[in-house]
This record gives sequence, C-alpha cells and structure tokens, in this order.
Amino acid sequence: MIRTRAARFRRGIVFVLPGLWVLVVVLWELLSPLGTQFIELLAATPAIACAGTGRRQCVLLGGLCALLALVPPVPSGRVGASGRLGTCGAVLAVVVASYLISSRTRRLNGELERAREVAVTAQTVLLRPLPPRLDGIALASRHVSAGEGALVGGDLYEALSTRYGVRVLMGDVRGHGLPALGTAAALLGSFRDAAHDEAELPDVLRRLERALHRHVWDRRERGTGGAARDRWDAEEFVTVLLLEVRADGEVMALNCGHPWPHLLPGDGPRPIVLAPGDPLPPLGVFPLPAELSPLPLIRLLPGDVLVLHTDGVEDARDAAGAFFPLARALAEAARDAPPALLTLIARVQAALLRHTGGPVADDFALLALRNERGPGPQAAARPPRALVAGP
Repeated sequence: MIRTRAARFRRGIVFVLPGLWVLVVVLWELLSPLGTQFIELLAATPAIACAGTGRRQCVLLGGLCALLALVPPVPSGRVGASGRLGTCGAVLAVVVASYLISSRTRRLNGELERAREVAVTAQTVLLRPLPPRLDGIALASRHVSAGEGALVGGDLYEALSTRYGVRVLMGDVRGHGLPALGTAAALLGSFRDAAHDEAELPDVLRRLERALHRHVWDRRERGTGGAARDRWDAEEFVTVLLLEVRADGEVMALNCGHPWPHLLPGDGPRPIVLAPGDPLPPLGVFPLPAELSPLPLIRLLPGDVLVLHTDGVEDARDAAGAFFPLARALAEAARDAPPALLTLIARVQAALLRHTGGPVADDFALLALRNERGPGPQAAARPPRALVAGP
C-alpha cells in the first residue's frame, strides 16, 4: 500500500512538473532584483514534459503553458517584444522537436513491449510451469535468473508422469542468464522425449549427454573458430540430477555433479541432506561410464517432502561472504505442519534474497515435491539410507 501511494505521488509530480517550471520561471523573472532576463527558460517546458511523461498531449500542454506565460503580467520593460517573439519561436521549435521525439519514443516503446511479450512467452514455453500434481506427487517450483531481461537462464527443471514413474530433472548449465538458454533448451527438449521413451533411467541420462554434445557441436560449427572456440568447448558442462519416483514411493537417482536434495520428513521438521554416494562428473566434462546404475535415494513416504535445488542457492553469499544456510532456512520455512509447497518454496526464496541483500549473482532454482499418495504395502516403513543430517 505504501509503495503504491509513493508511485502515485511520483507520477503526479511528473505530470505537474512542466506547470511548476513555468511558474518558477515567471516568478523568478518578476522578483529578480538584478534585472536579468530568465524568460527564455520557458522554452525548456515542452522538453521537460517530453522527458517526464513522454506523452504528446503533455508536450502540447507544456508548450501552451509556456506561450501563455509570455503574455503579461511579465512587464514589457523587462522583456521586450523582440525577446518575447524569440522566446515564442524557441518554445514552438522545442514543441515540434519534443512532439516528434515523443511519437518515436511511443512507437519504440510499443515495439519493445511486443518484443518483451514474445520473450516472456518463449521463455515460459522453455521452462514451463510445473503442474501442481503428477500421479499423486504434489509439485512446486521457483526460479530466479541473474541475467538482466531474462526470466530463465542456466538453471532448468522438469517433471513428467510416465509409465515408468514420475521422472524429475534438475540441472545447472555453466554460466547464467540469456547465454545459457540454448543449452538449457537442448537438454529440456531431450529429457521431455527420453523420459517417455526410455525404460531405464541411465538411458535417459545418455540421451541428455548426446543432446549436449550435439548442441556444443552445432555452436562450434556456427562459431568463429580459433582458440576461443576450443576453450569454450572445453568449458561447456551441465550438472544434472535425475530422479524417478516409482509407484511404491522408492526414489532412484542419477547425479552428475549436482547438489543432492534435502528431505523434510513428514514426521518431523528437521531437514536432511540425502547423500547416497559420490556423484558422477558433470555432463560434458568426461564421457559417461559404460555401466550406469541408479542409486536408491529414499523411499518417499506419504507426507515426505523432497526439495531439489541448484548450486546458486547454497552458493549465495551475504555482504560478509557467508553462504546461505539452506538447511536452516528449510527448517524455518517448514514450521507449519504440513507446509504448503508453494509457501515453503516462497519462504526459502525470500530468506535467500534477504541473505544476499540485493540482486542474485547466479541463477537459482528450487523444486519441492511431496508424496500425497496413500500408504501402500511396500511403503509401510522407511528403509535405511545414507544421509547427512542438516543443522
């Protein structure tokens, strides 16, 4: 409410600024004891209106106010007829120039708005909103891009309901913002096909690796060549976390250099960092091994929440250089029992932005999923798992 009132006040000041300028110039001319002529400053009125609002009507109104101010009460002795005539001509010239500039600015703003709408639509299609529920699994996600003018960047995620279970992708392309969009698009497109086509999770990962190699090759062929191109190829990589939530709640995982997820058990608010093993190197650094076996991550019981994230979350720093305490933020965000997923993610995002105290330096993404299926015969007890407890 306070911000809305402040914005309205600023808009009101901008609209009346040309009139205030005319009033100040006229009073200055009348009250100045030095005999100096300031009436020529009225010629700036249309330019002020153009800069303030950019509307052609305001430019014309500002010019009219300036012309009317040239009519007495300004004494003829202080401003002669030639001075008034010259000032009048200057006002008219500035009105014409400002009117043309305003028309061009309005046209360019319209084109910019249309381009922004196209960009928003394209980026939304690329990183489309997740459905609130897939095959009994509730979902919620948030993404913030560090690139100016980009809604999405190097972080990517997707969740799909397939005949093999709910398959989830969380990834992080080297770099951030608009330059990373091409790689993110290639991987997301490949995952959306492979998740339905491939019966085994390792085959999905191999499809992602091939998509990355094709994308890098295409960019290399279209590039300028030379050492810079070779250096870019060597540095192009993506961290990937692939999950498969099966019908009994068992979650299988393949991890290529990505942070492991956090678990919020349904029977307690303390977050747990799942660590079933060492991750593989990121995609693009080394070829995938010939033998790939998914790791059993956890059996997700009804009410359990799994929180996936990119490294932009835990790597976020405050002014003193301290890293963002994700586990503590999750514990505070999950103070409600059970927490709404959208509320949980929004609280963590707000805590992260408070921690950084300004714009983020890297993209970050959060994805939470909760098992809302009924208890099954194989999900009666939580099996042992390798994990590291969060603080």
